[in-house]
Amino acid sequence: MTKYKDRIRQLIGQWREDDGATYKSWFLWDERIKNFRSIRRGIAQVVEEIESGSFGVVYRGSSLETIVHSIAEQRQIFKGADHAFLWKPKLRIPDIYENPANQKAFGRLLDNCSCCDNAEEVLGHIRDIDALKIKGLGPAVANILYFLHPTLIPPFNTAIVNGYNALTGSKVKLGSWEQFLAMRSGVLDLNDDYRDVFSNDLGAVGGLLFDIGKGRYPVPPLDDGDADDWISRLENAREETAKLSKAQIAQGENERSHSEVQAWLRDLGLQLGYDVWMAANDRGRLHEGRALGHNCLDHLPLPISTSTGADAIRLIDVLWLERDDGNVAAAFEVEHSTSIYSGIVRMLDLALSGSDFHAAAGLFLVAPDSREAEVRAQIARPAFSRISDLDISYLSYGELERNRDAIGRFGSGLKAIRAVARPLI
Repeated sequence: MTKYKDRIRQLIGQWREDDGATYKSWFLWDERIKNFRSIRRGIAQVVEEIESGSFGVVYRGSSLETIVHSIAEQRQIFKGADHAFLWKPKLRIPDIYENPANQKAFGRLLDNCSCCDNAEEVLGHIRDIDALKIKGLGPAVANILYFLHPTLIPPFNTAIVNGYNALTGSKVKLGSWEQFLAMRSGVLDLNDDYRDVFSNDLGAVGGLLFDIGKGRYPVPPLDDGDADDWISRLENAREETAKLSKAQIAQGENERSHSEVQAWLRDLGLQLGYDVWMAANDRGRLHEGRALGHNCLDHLPLPISTSTGADAIRLIDVLWLERDDGNVAAAFEVEHSTSIYSGIVRMLDLALSGSDFHAAAGLFLVAPDSREAEVRAQIARPAFSRISDLDISYLSYGELERNRDAIGRFGSGLKAIRAVARPLI
């Protein structure tokens, strides 16, 4: 058993260093952390609509679809997370749309789990919903609960279950809360055994199980006779995962483009005489050999840092601030390929922060020219009805790239930026 544990540690070590594995490509991805708050806020909106009776009887276009879609865009590990919530008319599942009692029970689960802060309470609420035997409402809900309690609830999908069974010799089955809770207990033990190379956040161990379940990494053998073959296959695994898929290559290009546009906005803001704040978790990211936070503020002004929505505001991609009073002149969310939902929520947090430091701010969703229709469709969703009172505009990459030099040389204030942006409301 000691040799087996040593081999698992060797496996984890190689997995952590692999650029193509989930540890570097997803778990350490900056956008993963930025999306936690927006998803939590979306969960609160689902609860509010269910409690008020305004949620409705369909999944499409609902606030639940919005947050589940945002989760499903969290790169490979959550791909397909929305399938469990899609309405299957022939089976009439999941039975939380047409059945008011079941819908309210689902809302209570989300609300109760949002409010509690320990494992005993979370597990108690899970057992309560399980006791109701709501058709089609199984442990796929754990993917929502993970974003509420990442240190208590691991992510869940077929690949993670397969990886867990392969690594531990278990026989966990899909679709049962009881089976999920058994797997959770084993995942916590695995995480504790290798905590020095995993994390308190169960997304890390979940990522390893996902990669094993997808066949990217071979499971260590129990028998010494197979050890040499396993080591050879482990060495080949890194070479294979290094051959990134077209989608992964595109993601790398997306990250570079995202940083490039942030750098454009940083430099333009400084040219126009503003102080600039770069998103807290992007400050150290390099673009052309220079940190994105170069020449930017180290701290947000006190009125902003102590406001209601400060945790979300500090993650807005780029803020321009007036140098005389520290008020926000403009806020920019760059949405290259990830969910537009998170950026909109951060704009709402800024606008509804309970102060007037942003009263005259221009709000801009900055995205590729090809995403304008998608941006407008998202803004029009019922989930974002509160944004209709905001001064929010779409700024395309093309317009920004074509005009940024002239704006920086001859412009003043926001007049020129507003001229090349298009109102969304």
